Amino acid sequence: MAVGDHTVAVIGAGKIGELMLSGLLRSGWPVGRLLATARRPIRAEELATRYGVRVVDNLTAVGEADVLAIAVKPQDAAALLDEIGPKVPADKLVISLCAGLPTGFFNRRLPEGTPVVRVMTNTPALVDQAMSAISAGAHATGEHLALAEEMFTPLGATVRVPESQQDAVTALSGSGPAYFYLLVEAMVDAGILLGLPRQVAHELIVQTAIGSAVMLRDSGEHPVKLREAVTSPAGTTISAIRELENHGVRAAMLAALEAARDRARELAAQSE
Repeated sequence: MAVGDHTVAVIGAGKIGELMLSGLLRSGWPVGRLLATARRPIRAEELATRYGVRVVDNLTAVGEADVLAIAVKPQDAAALLDEIGPKVPADKLVISLCAGLPTGFFNRRLPEGTPVVRVMTNTPALVDQAMSAISAGAHATGEHLALAEEMFTPLGATVRVPESQQDAVTALSGSGPAYFYLLVEAMVDAGILLGLPRQVAHELIVQTAIGSAVMLRDSGEHPVKLREAVTSPAGTTISAIRELENHGVRAAMLAALEAARDRARELAAQSE
């Protein structure tokens, strides 16, 4: 069966679920092979109008779809699985987009042998530049992983990681866009302090961020080497970097990522 021949149901089409839904449609996935569920009727109507997909209840989605992409909030996952778990055939692929929840959480609430693949993606999926990390649960095969990859590759890049690394992925790339937005916000404010109009500062920083990211990706060079290429002896850049180091920016980033990882673990523990 070709990938587009699978019927995919996005259960709980909130922000992340909608990103997946819209990305599949942009990649050419047949609209007739996509279903969505939503808790609120107004949200269901919104999805149907915006994307033309059929919005159904959870049990209908389970009955009709080949792949169930579960995108509810972690704290809502147990109640959802209590509802649909007894109705899920053991050969149906379940893809979890629930931050922090291990595949074992699903295995304990689904029929024995149900394949579960855990995916952590991020919001740049909206512009097909996501980073999605994919991990196999106990019963997922290489074929299941390949299907998940084909579903998420149109949204950006994918990487396979052991599930034990998923909390670190959540901290690094799952939450990562927010760190960059905060950095850009701070740099724009600095530009205003230095006398630039807000729009000019914004354009300068956004294009610099895009160019730097593309250069980092395409050059294959270590970031230290690229940074050193900008850093002249006794120049402006090294003066700025000294201040960043004096203010503990590197240590703050390490502490922030550890906090995000720990919170991911807490979410899993609270959901049990």
